[in-house]
Amino acid sequence: MSNPSIGFLGAGKMATALAQGFLRANLVQVDHLYASDVVPAAAEAFARATGGRVLAGNTEVAAAADILFLAVKPDQVAGVLKGCQSFLEPQRHVLISIAAGVPLAALEAAAPGQRFIRVMPNTPALVGASASAFALGSAARPADASLAYRLLGSVGLALEVKERLLDAVTGLSGSGPAYVFLMIEALADGGVAAGLPRDIAQKLAAQTLLGAARMVLETGQHPGALKDAVCSPGGTTIEAMHELEKGGVRAALISAVRASADKSRRLGQS
Repeated sequence: MSNPSIGFLGAGKMATALAQGFLRANLVQVDHLYASDVVPAAAEAFARATGGRVLAGNTEVAAAADILFLAVKPDQVAGVLKGCQSFLEPQRHVLISIAAGVPLAALEAAAPGQRFIRVMPNTPALVGASASAFALGSAARPADASLAYRLLGSVGLALEVKERLLDAVTGLSGSGPAYVFLMIEALADGGVAAGLPRDIAQKLAAQTLLGAARMVLETGQHPGALKDAVCSPGGTTIEAMHELEKGGVRAALISAVRASADKSRRLGQS
């Protein structure tokens, strides 16, 4: 699709972040961007943030757009699909679900014969730094995979995985920005406790995580090796690492990812 029209069924924060990312990447024109939401405040916020058209309901969006993002709560997905069924055309539409935990089998049961892609993105799509993974449904075409790479790759990293791995993706990168925001907040608090002004501490904390992440991605080195390179014998960093290990930071992060992944699996079974 050289000039796609994109619709969001559900106009919450993740939908807004993706829409803004697509606009920033010039993947969609604002007059080809549509959304609907049963919550007026969400629809209004989407319109303010993106300039896209908010339509009266899901069926209007399905009629207007070729690419449809299912961005409603997991327990609403089946009802939304069934309500739009008579407006969906497999030759025309690609349906991309970002509903956490909803398996492709459930999507295809609610709208048989449609071309589905199940995606787990994250909110840094807003700044072109998302980490997304996707799996194709049984009726999807090779071109649909290319479309997923094009859309999601325009707002960050995009990887195709087997569907059974998407719950783990949810636990890691889907929920992961919240873990990192907590780290930035905690590091900034530590800086303030050590005497730094709040604004300086927060900027230093955020840039430190950004820089460390770029080193992992760009050098290809194991994060453990990069960590060891910072820890001089008898120095300040190894002293700090000892405190982190005593506090169970490593174990807590592993547990957080597993807990989020387990919750995603339970959502898919409900």
